[in-house]
Amino acid sequence: MQQRVLVVEDDLTIATSVADRLRAEGFAVELAHDGPTAVRLAEQTLPDLVVLDVMLPGFDGLEVCRRVQAKRPVPVLMLTARDDEADMLVGLAVGADDYLTKPFSIRELAARVRVLLRRVSRAAAPDLGDLRIDATERRVHRAGAEVHLTPTEFDLLVCLADRPRAVLPREQLLRAVWGWSDANGSRTVDSHVKALRRKLGADLIRTVHGVGYALEVPR
Repeated sequence: MQQRVLVVEDDLTIATSVADRLRAEGFAVELAHDGPTAVRLAEQTLPDLVVLDVMLPGFDGLEVCRRVQAKRPVPVLMLTARDDEADMLVGLAVGADDYLTKPFSIRELAARVRVLLRRVSRAAAPDLGDLRIDATERRVHRAGAEVHLTPTEFDLLVCLADRPRAVLPREQLLRAVWGWSDANGSRTVDSHVKALRRKLGADLIRTVHGVGYALEVPR
């Protein structure tokens, strides 16, 4: 069965280019050009992934992401015209998993779509202290309370949980979680760690300045 991608972009030229590339790579693609249509199509077509522009008529991409994730968790790749960490953090808070800043390469976008979809089915790590990770259902509990994570947050947590207390460099996390081979996305790692700390507690992940992060669990 083809994996289905919902592309939400009000610039018709960009939307068509993205859709054509994804269809050429074997995806089924639905298009929406405004916020309300995007939410409606997400409910009707149940996409495996959403490519979502931040600036949209009707209501913006952040509101689309919030409404879509409230109904059914789905990986979201956001497109933004601004390389601003504040925008990234807001997007992550409402459920986005990755960001591309315009102008971007259509090839890179297609590659990131494949990486996101591949991560959704990745196995999880075992339970760690009061942290429980359910590999089958991709659910996380801490101290008995369920915590909702985006697919990317889940995969980052799993990566850290595979080697508890070990310091994992940002470059290693980028390769393992995002499939990137260079350090240009280190701010992406930092932003997702901030989101995990906000949801799971600031004590769970230790920063080793200039190196990376470690998952702190009881010995």
